[in-house]
Amino acid sequence: MSVAFTKEESAETASETLLPDRPISPHANLVTAAGLKALERQLAEAREAYEAAQSIEDVNEKRRQAAVPLRDFRYFTDRVRTAQLVPDPTSTDTVAFGSTVTFSRADGRVQTYRIVGEDEADPKAGSISFVAPVARSLMGKAVGDVVGSGNQELEITAIA
Repeated sequence: MSVAFTKEESAETASETLLPDRPISPHANLVTAAGLKALERQLAEAREAYEAAQSIEDVNEKRRQAAVPLRDFRYFTDRVRTAQLVPDPTSTDTVAFGSTVTFSRADGRVQTYRIVGEDEADPKAGSISFVAPVARSLMGKAVGDVVGSGNQELEITAIA
């Protein structure tokens, strides 16, 4: 539709308010209980931000302020809808989704990560996605197992 029939200041203003959707992973949307709660909280926050933007009088500013929350609302609606809650592992014999695994690297570094869903992964906070290469190589392995090769070898030292 031409901007002549809308209240936008310009076509550029209109394009600012039409953000592309956030990409959705092709992998199963596995989540921990905490991950599902976080998705639900983020969905509620996006809804609140969108509703707050709707109270803005200026049409152009309203659209600018609503663009990100609307995109996030669509994303989190889909992620909550497709979430597959995975219960915490019942065994610490092998690494599984939801396990916290400690491993040592060939260079002597020791790292600990919890294996979680893609949306809840935060390596700086000690969690990695189950589709991350490191997590995929650790899944199904036990304490003492070595995965990788050369200077990329990881030895599992603990599973919780």
